[in-house]
Amino acid sequence: MINIIIIFAFLLLGIILQNIKKFPVLSTYKILNKIVITICLPAIVLYYIPKLTWSNDLLYPIGGAWIGFIVAFALFYFLGKKWRWSNKLIGCLILTAGLGNTSFLGYPIISALYGEQGLKMAILFDQPGTVVVLSTLGIFVATYFSKDNLKPIQMLIRVFKFPPFVFFIIACILNVFSIELNDGIQTVLKGFGSIMAPVALTSVGLQLRFESKSKHWRFLGLGLLYKLILTPTLIYILYVLILNQKSEMIKVVLMEAAMASNITVSILAASYGLKPRLASMMIGYGIPLSFITLIFWYFVGQFV
Repeated sequence: MINIIIIFAFLLLGIILQNIKKFPVLSTYKILNKIVITICLPAIVLYYIPKLTWSNDLLYPIGGAWIGFIVAFALFYFLGKKWRWSNKLIGCLILTAGLGNTSFLGYPIISALYGEQGLKMAILFDQPGTVVVLSTLGIFVATYFSKDNLKPIQMLIRVFKFPPFVFFIIACILNVFSIELNDGIQTVLKGFGSIMAPVALTSVGLQLRFESKSKHWRFLGLGLLYKLILTPTLIYILYVLILNQKSEMIKVVLMEAAMASNITVSILAASYGLKPRLASMMIGYGIPLSFITLIFWYFVGQFV
């Protein structure tokens, strides 16, 4: 419950700060974005990835995040080209609708509903799933759609300069060679990772605008429809109806797939100029709405 309170508290803090006269909103959220991208997310990757132990059973929770993102790419790329959307709009929707808030929002909800065993499944969905997708495909998407005429070599340079991706490679090397970081370093990494949500949420709040005549409403509706309804529907059809998988793990995967948009992805989209206003709206409107849709998916899961 405390995590849920923190979500709304720091979103509200950002909204309050943006309405204070002479407060440097633009420079502040840019600084907060940089902290998330260059410090917090790399720390999370380096803390968790080396600890993972591979098993074929991990494919279901891990696959949920990858499937949701890949289908989002295919769907919004197709719609964008058909309806002649800008590249920045396509990129924003792929990122914010393709990845969910599977840790800060997902962990406490899953823990409350399914206990410690369910939380372990949630971590698998989040770390080798959401975090790895964000650090690899996510940065490729952000780089590709940020400019219309970016050359392949320029894209590669950007990817390899992206701190979470660099630390993901380092973390994978540590995992393969079973190298453990000492306790002091792990404590520091965990500490940096723990401040990600408050910092990111404050940044989102600074950028959030509740505009009745916003030009983004149509695209917000499409993004939320995919993230909150179509993604878990896709997982249900594939895992339950086609693969005939029925277990506690599948219930957790279904709930994680139904989480609202990922906060860090919103920061990534804003950092690359991919419709920052729409990205923040996906968080600001998506999180409260998800509490309603998650109730529906929880009851669907009872029949799994």
